[in-house]
Amino acid sequence: MIIYFFILFAVLAIGSALAVITNRNTVSSALFLVLNMISLAGLFLLLQAQFFAVVQILVYAGAIMVLFLFVIMLLNLDEEKSLFTKFRVKYFVAFIFGAAVLAFILYSVGGTTNMLPHISESMKNIGTVEMIGQALFSSYILPFEITGVLLTAAVVGGLLIAQYTIKPEQEND
Repeated sequence: MIIYFFILFAVLAIGSALAVITNRNTVSSALFLVLNMISLAGLFLLLQAQFFAVVQILVYAGAIMVLFLFVIMLLNLDEEKSLFTKFRVKYFVAFIFGAAVLAFILYSVGGTTNMLPHISESMKNIGTVEMIGQALFSSYILPFEITGVLLTAAVVGGLLIAQYTIKPEQEND
C-alpha cells in the first residue's frame, strides 16, 4: 500500500512542478506550487519524517505561499477575476485521477513491492519530533537559545523602527 502512495505523491509532485513552470497565470502557478509542497509533505510522511512533513505544510505551503499569493494579488489586480473564470475544479479532479491511474499502471508494470529500499530499525526514529526535540534541547541548546534571543531582539528592533516618527521642528519667531 505504501508503494501506491509513493507513486501517487511522486507523480503529483512532478506534475504540479511542471504545471508551475508551464502555466502562464501567476496565481495558478502559485496554487500548483502549494500542491507540490503538499505532495512533498506526503513523501516526507512516507519516509516517517513527521516533523519535516508538518514544517513543510505549515511554513512553506502555509505562511510563505500566503505571502506569495498576497504579493501576486497586489501586483495583478486586473487578473484577479480571470482566476475564477479559467480555473475549473473538473481539471483538478481529472489531474488527481489521472495521477492515480498512472500510479497504478506503474505499480503493476513494476510487479513488485520491493521498489523502495528497506529502512533499518536504527533509522526509523530519525526525523521524528521526539528525536529532533531531544537533539535540539540537549546537544544544541546554546545555539537554540542564542537564536531565540537574536530573533526577539530583531522583532523588538523592527517594532521600534516601525513606530518611530520624525517630529517636525517648531520654528521660533
